[in-house]
Amino acid sequence: MKVAIVYDSGFGHTAKLAAHVAKGVEEVEGATATLMAVRDGAVDWKALEESDAIIFGSPTYNGLVSAQLKTFMEESTRTAWIPQKWRNKIAAGFTNSGSMHGDKLNSLVSMALFAAQHGMIWVGLDLFPGKSDGDLNRVGSWLGAMAFSDDAPADVTPPDSDLRTAAYLGKRVAEVAAKFAGTATN
Repeated sequence: MKVAIVYDSGFGHTAKLAAHVAKGVEEVEGATATLMAVRDGAVDWKALEESDAIIFGSPTYNGLVSAQLKTFMEESTRTAWIPQKWRNKIAAGFTNSGSMHGDKLNSLVSMALFAAQHGMIWVGLDLFPGKSDGDLNRVGSWLGAMAFSDDAPADVTPPDSDLRTAAYLGKRVAEVAAKFAGTATN
């Protein structure tokens, strides 16, 4: 089971989330995660085509995904969208911003719409919103994992609960991809 994590990170916070998404993926037996940082030009279109699932991640800037992730989305038109190479792949998303709300939902909606245009199957969180700062899904999202990093450096934020939520999303996507592929044992 191959899961690609395509993300952008301006200051390291979203990269930290991406690493935790990958850890969650690899908790599922037989699943491997590949990180692709679009800012570094690390997009492997062939690997994306061969993946069973693709998880998108971006910081939320001014209520939108980053320009770098948007560029990746636009580049996918010829490489993946027209030939429908991602059709029926599992998709999910995560985002981070410097404020508790920060209009992160708009970023996740953009990712989900992008996935729908590719014919992908979106997987959200199946977690109730957390009640305290230490709970999973403390930001309270159903569509994907959200994190809040205020203005602290990436070695301090996002907090552990948001990192654990990102890992939970990665594990959930790998489990759903396995079930969808018919490789699940339960």
